[in-house]
Amino acid sequence: MLTWKETMIIPANIETIWHLFDINQMQRIMPQVIDMRVIDKKPGVVGSTYEQTYKEGKRIMKYIVTDLEHEGTPSRKHNRSGFKLANMFTIEADYVLERINDHETRFTYSSQNEGINLLGKIMLKVMPKKQNDKVVQSFMERVYTEATKEQS
Repeated sequence: MLTWKETMIIPANIETIWHLFDINQMQRIMPQVIDMRVIDKKPGVVGSTYEQTYKEGKRIMKYIVTDLEHEGTPSRKHNRSGFKLANMFTIEADYVLERINDHETRFTYSSQNEGINLLGKIMLKVMPKKQNDKVVQSFMERVYTEATKEQS
């Protein structure tokens, strides 16, 4: 299993940052997600499902994302979602925003990728950690950039 957790302080209001995770804004922080449509929207969000289309290079993949946890208070925003990728990996991503003050928010991104079958487990073992770290840092930087752009 591959796990990571990164935290940063963003000089932007919690609502400004949370807006970037909205289905209609998500491509700003996740440009590889080329389409996302609601399959089933549940009251309270948990259990809602979406079809997400992801492009990596020339490859296009579709998978079903499910909201596993959700919190939306004025001082804390949290969403945990999960999906299966290529019948090889189970992936869960956790996004947490915590209000520090009106102009600063703590953003924590954590995730875990688990191999479903032998091939998936082997691929996670041989995947370079630096490559994964680069993807995580790039995502964190996009959230920071888009949030501070919105704040200005």
